[in-house]
Amino acid sequence: MRKSDLLSVSDLSREQTEQLIEQALILKRGGVQPSLSGRTLALLFEKPSLRTRVSFEIAMHQLGGHSIYLSPEEVGPGKREPVADVARVLSRYVSGIAARTFSHETLRILADHSSAPVINALSDQEHPCQALADLLTVYEKKGRLTGLTLAFIGDSNNVANSLLLCACLVGVNFRLASPPGYDVGEEVLNQAKEFAAASGSEIQLANDICDAVRDADVVYTDVWISMGQEAEAEKRHLAFSGFQVDERLLDSAKQDVLFMHPLPAHHGEEISPGLLDDRRSVVFDQAENRLHLQKALLTRMLLPNPSRTER
Repeated sequence: MRKSDLLSVSDLSREQTEQLIEQALILKRGGVQPSLSGRTLALLFEKPSLRTRVSFEIAMHQLGGHSIYLSPEEVGPGKREPVADVARVLSRYVSGIAARTFSHETLRILADHSSAPVINALSDQEHPCQALADLLTVYEKKGRLTGLTLAFIGDSNNVANSLLLCACLVGVNFRLASPPGYDVGEEVLNQAKEFAAASGSEIQLANDICDAVRDADVVYTDVWISMGQEAEAEKRHLAFSGFQVDERLLDSAKQDVLFMHPLPAHHGEEISPGLLDDRRSVVFDQAENRLHLQKALLTRMLLPNPSRTER
């Protein structure tokens, strides 16, 4: 990992990623729980959250540690005081910082000035904890990752970026179908290509959702309008109007396809009404696995020399 931080999927090696998934499964199945007694995680959030906040808080509780939630009104990084000063102060108090920010640059400043590990709990560029939990879900359902094909339909947002990197890191083929102008950024794509060259995965970028989904093992989508993009709502609705995932689209994938969504979902927009209850949906398993993956991640990052949990 970069220093002892997790700001991007690219801070992980393939081996570290696979070890996190394995450890999360052991913890989920009731394996020996490592102890984070005496350790505290600061949840420094600029954006509201359901899954991220609750999963981190419960993860720390189940591991014997504590968490403290810091809202934008209480801290105001970059407004009430400089981000660097917030990092210096918090790292004198806590064992780690999970930050949910509008700007990825805020995370970089936190990491540069904090002596405690910093975890990206969502930024405008990436959502590594979500992507890692998604791979955990796929592995749990399919029994493997290498050679599978994941089709992402929609905006090349922070979730798509992390999923692309994660997939290519571990040998999952990645197809991305987005409207013109909403394609993946050059920096992320170049990094993904490097990972793909090493793992043997393939990347396919398209504007046709049917081509992307055909014979896929996993179909994934996300909201068209993320937090902070509300001013673009009308423009985005027009651009993404042909990118809804519905039952018929899933029918063109493999028979045992998994449907995934990071939530919250906008029914009638990126997904057809009722799709979360389709037999192929693993969306709520996905949400649960945020807890288990983050327990594995916190164990790795907050314990000085974490030993492997025995089965």
